[in-house]
Amino acid sequence: MKPTFDSFRTTNNADFDVNKEIMTKLSDFFKTLDDEERDNLMERMTARWYQPSELIYGEGETPRQLFCLLSGKVKIFKEGVGRSQTVRILQAVEYFGYRAAMSQQQFITAASAYEESFIVKFPLALVKKYTQENARLAWFFIQRLATALGRSDERTVSLTQKHLRGRLADSILYLYECYGTQPDGHTLACSLSREDLANLSNMTTNNAIRTLSQFATDGVVTLDGRTIRIESLETLHQISKRG
Repeated sequence: MKPTFDSFRTTNNADFDVNKEIMTKLSDFFKTLDDEERDNLMERMTARWYQPSELIYGEGETPRQLFCLLSGKVKIFKEGVGRSQTVRILQAVEYFGYRAAMSQQQFITAASAYEESFIVKFPLALVKKYTQENARLAWFFIQRLATALGRSDERTVSLTQKHLRGRLADSILYLYECYGTQPDGHTLACSLSREDLANLSNMTTNNAIRTLSQFATDGVVTLDGRTIRIESLETLHQISKRG
């Protein structure tokens, strides 16, 4: 059986080779498996493109698949009182959807594509079976869970203890660290709406707009629609440190 690729929308990038992308970007994952495990997972692997804002999984659903983002951006969020809270934004190559399964819980968050995203999926039941039998695979996921927990702790401190300027500076630095910049070395290689930036920073949209405008007035960033160009990375770090 060959992997199924539900490409209902083809990418605009003519150089995008599905099989090459999967084998190259998931090489660290496949290296932890023996030949039989790898073949079994690849036979049951599916992949598809998700359109912007399309839901990948919903809060309260039962985890059934291990997801890996190969291309694009995915946001993990939780609905709150009156607005949603963006927990984090995933970057390629990042695995997700397995924490709830390993803790035997339903999803406590939801995930949706922030832009056109290509996602590979494996059956979680088989992944869990191999994780119990294969120490290398278990360690693979332990390392990623530990890294995610460390980032979560840092975000919690930022969102609960820092003032608006510190929170927004942290969010811009977070996007900078996750996605880097365009070829000019200053413009963030991602563009979020003011609402999404506010949700990522745990503030209202109006506060995000005012604080971002103040950053622009102070010469810390330059704004062009959704595009943010960082003019002073050092100043952003100083604002973050002051909180």
